[in-house]
Amino acid sequence: MTVATNLAAARARIDRAAARAQRDPAAVRLIGVTKGATVAAVAQALAAGLRDLGENVVQEASGRRAALGEAAAAATWHFIGHLQTNKVRAALGLFDIIESVDSLRLAERLNRESAARLPILLEVNIGQETSKFGFAPDEVGAALTAVSRLANLEPRGLMTVAPPVAATADTRPAFRELALLARANGLEELSMGMTNDFEVAVEEGATMVRLGRALFGERTVHRPDLFNERTA
Repeated sequence: MTVATNLAAARARIDRAAARAQRDPAAVRLIGVTKGATVAAVAQALAAGLRDLGENVVQEASGRRAALGEAAAAATWHFIGHLQTNKVRAALGLFDIIESVDSLRLAERLNRESAARLPILLEVNIGQETSKFGFAPDEVGAALTAVSRLANLEPRGLMTVAPPVAATADTRPAFRELALLARANGLEELSMGMTNDFEVAVEEGATMVRLGRALFGERTVHRPDLFNERTA
């Protein structure tokens, strides 16, 4: 299976899930999560029409963008991992949207360092798991009120990672809760759903799904030479 074939198959699954929910499939953006993917594989995805890339490590995004050359400019780059405040300045030079704003401290640092209005999503720890970052569901309203006062930030929606479940369908309550939170706070964007559960997420209103293995296969062990293949 090629990356282009995988991309087409993922889009077909999104289309079918959207149809089941009587939604427009064009309202769902497919974000290719590039962790562990080679530059050649990412270049193939871009050539096949992928337009959104998700990264969760600032240093890897820097290396991958440099290795992709001019092809990198065609994509919208999403930061989807835990962003340390000391990496904010570097991240602002690489990403178009920060999906994982998980604290007011991070929001304030982004606001202070950004030279232009920055689209963001608030990360919600929907299962309130101690191993994950993000706002508790009952903190979202107050967080949005605080973020709305920061002139250089544009809060567009919410992001979450569903808690571990026994069966894929069991993610539905978490996605439904996030969708209700977004509607209650007048937000349009919902980044939820990954390779194992993105169809359920689309049925529950996701506007962005984050797919890694579905496009690029199983992740490789991190290699220092991952970005040695240049495409431009």
